[in-house]
Amino acid sequence: METLIHYFETIPSSHRSIILVSGITFFWLLEGAVPLFKFNYNKWKHAFPNLFFTATTIIINFTLAFLLLKTADWVQVNNFGLINWLPEMPLWLYVLLGVMFLDFFGAYLAHLVEHKVKPLWMVHLVHHSDHKVDTTTANRHHPIESIIRFIFTLTGVFLVGTPIGIIMLYQSMSLVFTQLTHANIKMPKKLDKVLSYVIVSPDMHKIHHHNLLPYTDSNYGNIFSIWDRLLGTYMELDREKIVYGVDTFPDEKKNSNLIELLKQPFQGYRKPTNMNEV
Repeated sequence: METLIHYFETIPSSHRSIILVSGITFFWLLEGAVPLFKFNYNKWKHAFPNLFFTATTIIINFTLAFLLLKTADWVQVNNFGLINWLPEMPLWLYVLLGVMFLDFFGAYLAHLVEHKVKPLWMVHLVHHSDHKVDTTTANRHHPIESIIRFIFTLTGVFLVGTPIGIIMLYQSMSLVFTQLTHANIKMPKKLDKVLSYVIVSPDMHKIHHHNLLPYTDSNYGNIFSIWDRLLGTYMELDREKIVYGVDTFPDEKKNSNLIELLKQPFQGYRKPTNMNEV
């Protein structure tokens, strides 16, 4: 475990790029071998806007990475944060709790808030408006959302008190998991169900991409399914019944156009007249 954490403390940017590209390539090929849905689409054309948003996410995260490093250094020097206030524990448990709590703040909580706050939902809508969910959908986030997600992750680092090694491990795991859960792969139902008791399985997350409520507002997790199960946001739906997209934004042509997607957060939004609408 010490070797693993040391590696992620000093992980080169090139290695992080390899994880990203290898994940997309692996799941892209797997989708062709065991697809969940047999989409009739030009896969490269569909991937273009999604890969563009993947690139903007990388640029934003790379540009702001120094804030994560500074925060991680500060919490360690000052012994600040939840996992640093707990009784002494084995390293494996310290790492596990660090990753789990970062998963809560950086993924689950951020995702939940984006669904519940109307202006943030309009930004997050870019991710949900994909009608052909596959592994390239994983990082289909408007640049504004990439900044929002970064802020939640940074807040998590501060509150949890995680060192940089655990942060890099979490981000690498988060990247692979989001590619897995969006990949258009057909996993045996029993295996998917068993996995969903511990981690977010592909079928579990696909339910979140169903175009109708209440399923859209469920299964917010990224790595661990515990947060949805504990906080009452876990739902089940037969995967054959899943229809991707958002019922209130049904135009697939617009939802596949990069320029339209960049404008999407600012379309159809009406400023609330009172706080009860937020």
